[in-house]
Amino acid sequence: MTLMKNVLALRQKKAIVEKGGGDKAIEKQIAMGKMTARDRILAILDIDSFHEYDLFVQHEERNFGMDGKELAGDGVITGTGTINGAPVCIYAQDFTVMGGSLGLKHARKITKIMDHALKLKIPCIGINDSGGARIQEGIGALAGYGEIFYRNTMASGVIPQISVILGPCAGGAVYSPALTDFVFVVENISKMFITGPNVIETVLGEKISQEDLGGARVHAEITGNAHFYALSEMECFQQIKDLISLIPHSNERRAEAIAPRKPKSKKNIEKIIPIDPKQPYDVRDIIQTLTDNSDFLEVHQLWAANIVVGFGRMEGETVGFVANQPLYLAGCLDCDSSDKAARFIRFCDAFNIPIITLEDMPGYLPGVDQEHAGVIRHGAKVLYAYSEAIVPKITIILRKAYGGGYIAMNSRHLGADFTFAWPSAEIAVMGPEGAANIIFRKEIMEAEDENAMRQKKVQEYIDKFANPYVAASKGYIDGVIEPAETRELLLHALNVSKNKEDYRPKKKHGIPPF
Repeated sequence: MTLMKNVLALRQKKAIVEKGGGDKAIEKQIAMGKMTARDRILAILDIDSFHEYDLFVQHEERNFGMDGKELAGDGVITGTGTINGAPVCIYAQDFTVMGGSLGLKHARKITKIMDHALKLKIPCIGINDSGGARIQEGIGALAGYGEIFYRNTMASGVIPQISVILGPCAGGAVYSPALTDFVFVVENISKMFITGPNVIETVLGEKISQEDLGGARVHAEITGNAHFYALSEMECFQQIKDLISLIPHSNERRAEAIAPRKPKSKKNIEKIIPIDPKQPYDVRDIIQTLTDNSDFLEVHQLWAANIVVGFGRMEGETVGFVANQPLYLAGCLDCDSSDKAARFIRFCDAFNIPIITLEDMPGYLPGVDQEHAGVIRHGAKVLYAYSEAIVPKITIILRKAYGGGYIAMNSRHLGADFTFAWPSAEIAVMGPEGAANIIFRKEIMEAEDENAMRQKKVQEYIDKFANPYVAASKGYIDGVIEPAETRELLLHALNVSKNKEDYRPKKKHGIPPF
């Protein structure tokens, strides 16, 4: 009988704590268009798979009216569960409990589940919905943030780390998501900034709304701080599930393979690229002719659209795609697209995901703005990432491959394992018009009809260099292939390079051009 009383008492205590901030606070949360922290976790995880830890943890602050104040779970829910059967660690800040503010015990719950994830070698998902540091705890809250940042850094490249911004995330709190691998945001719900609108108005006299300063669209399209953008929380949760299904649990494993499927795209790969080399096309159409079921999970879809990165499967195995996008800026590399590509390449390399590069770009984007923004430093990140990566690296040159862009996009010279080119490939130092104007400048200027001579010399340059055969003759590409052969050759290259080993000089770590 005594045991049963204890069990009933436990159930009552759990029911109270699981209510978070109580009915009124929950109603307010829902009125803001937000799900509760607990409902978010249950919506992401497989049914009945969530196991919660540290439910009864309480803060220890006794100043500023905190003495005797009980905060359910200290404002954060932590535990483990599964997504499509794959184990994950997860935590969610509870905005109904003192605005989800972070105190030392709140932070220690988070760091404890992060430590579990690192020891168990499984992904860690953090749902951020917090008013920030708990002011009443002072330095304790700051210490808590620091301990979280340290663990983000230690886990980097070992286990996948995912941040979901589903409410405010301001001040020092933003640095944890920035240290993780993927950040998810939801329209009209996610808010992320270092200093809020009130501080900006006070200090600088500039008026701006929270949405315009650090809303979901801003971070998905302008800053690049968010990798995935959704219109609803449920859409966001599906994105998370899709991502988890494509990436490995840790750097010691490969992503789980599934049953192979044929591409279902009805597009003819041979007709996607226009005959006119100046005409754009959507490189994603080519990717979808290559991937199983034509599925492609694009990362950073709205940011730096002149390059496309994301995950797909080939014969059931996960691969990463990096592709120039001729629809935007002719597929040129610039500061943002270089950062986007380099970061994705390094993730793939850290987690044993082969990289397929589809190249069609006239070079780095010219201009004073780009030069002053540091395009040299940013562009070098791509060179560094490809050179450093030791996973299988395969390149298909679709069309333009000019100058430094040819080198940067996983050329043989940076360690590509296989490099193929379509017959439409143009591999040269620069475009035909620019090259002809330099090489044949004197002849053009001395001609009776400069325009006619220029066109003649442009064609002469095209005939000599705007094709893949010069590079093929020097062994810089492994073969000129028909577009229809691309998937078959990629599958073969992926298969024979499964056990690739690449030995590098012993060093503590490299120094990339951050």
